[in-house]
Amino acid sequence: MGHSLTWSGGLCAAALALSGCMSDIGGGFDPADMVARMKTPDASQAMKPTYAEKITADSQIIQGLSLRSSVLPQGTVSDQVASAVLAANSRTAEAELRAATLRSEAASKNWLPKIGPQVSLTSLGSLAANLVVDQVLFDNGRRKGERAFAVADVEVAAVSLAQDTNKRVATALKLYTTAAEAREAAVLGQGTLKDMTHFNWVMEERVKGGVSDMSDLTILRQKLSEIRASQEAAMEREATSISELNAMSISPLDAVRGVPDIPVNTFAGEPLAVIRSEAEKTRAIAAAKVARAGQLPGLSAGGTVGEGSTLGLRVSSDQLLGFGTKASLEAIALAEETSTRKVRQSVEDSNRNLRRLERQISAKTRQAAEAATLAAQAKRNLDIFQEQYDAGQRQVMDVVGVYETYARQQQTQVVLKYDVVRLKIDMAEIQGVLADGSAI
Repeated sequence: MGHSLTWSGGLCAAALALSGCMSDIGGGFDPADMVARMKTPDASQAMKPTYAEKITADSQIIQGLSLRSSVLPQGTVSDQVASAVLAANSRTAEAELRAATLRSEAASKNWLPKIGPQVSLTSLGSLAANLVVDQVLFDNGRRKGERAFAVADVEVAAVSLAQDTNKRVATALKLYTTAAEAREAAVLGQGTLKDMTHFNWVMEERVKGGVSDMSDLTILRQKLSEIRASQEAAMEREATSISELNAMSISPLDAVRGVPDIPVNTFAGEPLAVIRSEAEKTRAIAAAKVARAGQLPGLSAGGTVGEGSTLGLRVSSDQLLGFGTKASLEAIALAEETSTRKVRQSVEDSNRNLRRLERQISAKTRQAAEAATLAAQAKRNLDIFQEQYDAGQRQVMDVVGVYETYARQQQTQVVLKYDVVRLKIDMAEIQGVLADGSAI
């Protein structure tokens, strides 16, 4: 037994030494890392960072995501809504990020030899137990590619977490925006209903006195029914949106009032879709290196320790070389070009979307200002018609027609105002600036 342990120790030491000698050729680990691992730990190494902290410090993508700041002003309505829904976030993407980090940590040790038991039944009916040791000496950069793939996978998961968080905040802000718009529309509808009810009463009195025709009263009653239905629909939209918003927030938001403030522009941050495509490009290139290494033969040292101990070198490959190997390698080599083109396409798509939103925000803002001007003009016309009606120069239906124009312009102004808010939410979501990166 002592002889077997000596063989095992010698075999492991030899495999480690050979792997260190071949690391530069096969794309293995850095010799400096090997020296660092062999040092005796002291007090200065007791507080060394975790593997996740190392990845965060070394990754430009994760660093960039963590340094992003939210464009939502603190203490505003939009900030209150975002804080409430983020506090109740189940963070599924966070679990995926942790899993990717653990896979990367496991891959970071793939340069070490693999050791495991081997138990077999001999022809004499007795059990033979051996210790199997295998150490890769030259693998055409496969294990280095696996480590790079695992790190890039962590970066992709980090971008997914940022996208998931921003999408959640955007969904909540849109629900609140719908509720706020419906609430304001309901208030306008209530005022319109009150005024039209007065016009209806005047028309009823005129019909009773034989001054006006019954058809005018029928038209007014129909208008009243439409206004009442529109107001009820607005109240239902508000209740539905608030209920859905409360379902995804940590506390009820029924008492929150105000228009969401989203001070965003096209330069608030690099689109998350572009960052994701860059991380996926790194991962695709690493996967291509692994695939290429699988097509070529590699060299490993290993053997068994125990009864009939053996030690030797072995040349192996995942796939046998064939007439199509050259074409397979060329196809794998195109991975970088394909990924680069995907990044360019992502940049183009993101820029196009941002420019579209920018123009729409500008157009909607201008239209909202025009609607406000038209509403003011309609109000002045209404006052003139009211004075003329009081002087007996206008009919009731003339005043009603001008009042409808005024009410319609008010409703249009409200719709356009909240359309601008929704467009700004979309722009902020694309750029990933609806939540602080450090908090994510």
